[in-house]
Amino acid sequence: MWDFLVNPLVTLLTLFYSVLGNNIVLAIALLTVIIRLATSPLLIQQQRSAAAMQEVQPKLKKIQEEYKNDREKLSQAQMKLYQEHGINPLGGCLPLVVQLPILFALYATITHALAATPYQLIDNAGRLLIPSLESLVPLNKVWLQMDLTQAPTAQTEIAPWAILLPLLVLATTWLQSKLTMPVPQPSPDGKPNQAEMVSRQMTTIMPLMFGFFALSFPVGMSIYFIVGNLVGIAQYSMMGKANWRGLLGLPDAPKAPKALAGNLPKNLTSGASEPEVIPGKAKKVVRANGTQNAPAVSDVLSTQPDIKNGSKNKTRKKK
Repeated sequence: MWDFLVNPLVTLLTLFYSVLGNNIVLAIALLTVIIRLATSPLLIQQQRSAAAMQEVQPKLKKIQEEYKNDREKLSQAQMKLYQEHGINPLGGCLPLVVQLPILFALYATITHALAATPYQLIDNAGRLLIPSLESLVPLNKVWLQMDLTQAPTAQTEIAPWAILLPLLVLATTWLQSKLTMPVPQPSPDGKPNQAEMVSRQMTTIMPLMFGFFALSFPVGMSIYFIVGNLVGIAQYSMMGKANWRGLLGLPDAPKAPKALAGNLPKNLTSGASEPEVIPGKAKKVVRANGTQNAPAVSDVLSTQPDIKNGSKNKTRKKK
């Protein structure tokens, strides 16, 4: 059923295995990075959809209060609001819908590529799209004494440290969920936002769920989860969407003040000429509202006649 995905993934995994010195862990890690980069456009779309939904939350709240007794009008008003802002309500689910088939295919890829029985070896060789890679079969499936095709709970006697991998899956999944959780916005009525409550619940449920899966999945899948989470954290950080300050309990960064010129009247920012000063008269400064400031003391004194000079001139005339 998944052959159209499994066969290319088995081929890529075997190719990376040969290029990276027959290191199966590095091959799985590189395959994970390729898959995450290929699904990056879906991640960006999910972030844009989440940001748009958060932006229209106040308007959506008003619509819900206005049409709380009429479900039909409420649905119509919500769809109209989504259309005006170009929001797809199901846009955030698309990455999950795409990643689930990839997850199932990768599970089959690890079990097929790291085959052990003669039948599995023959089946694996038939899945390779590059015939020259058949000589590499079977691949080395042991890493740090752990069998990558077995669950961590089945290796507690041979490699007891295998149980650490599900814990790393849980920790990295929690970290990624926590960093990508939107900053809570204050509600006008003081009531908790329903979307934020669901987001916080998922931040707790998802890590526990993936940690539980890692206990029963092959160790190779735990490597995929851990590397995938680390790549996701790096992607969110590069896009500026990772809330590191909130995770560390630091206050929000202060916003840059707006330019002063943007708040001044037009007549003060359009290169208006200085007010004309008439000799013998005090300068008047016109405010933006049309009122005039009282003349400065220095301006008044500068416009008064020189008393000493005036008295000397009168004395000369009498002589």
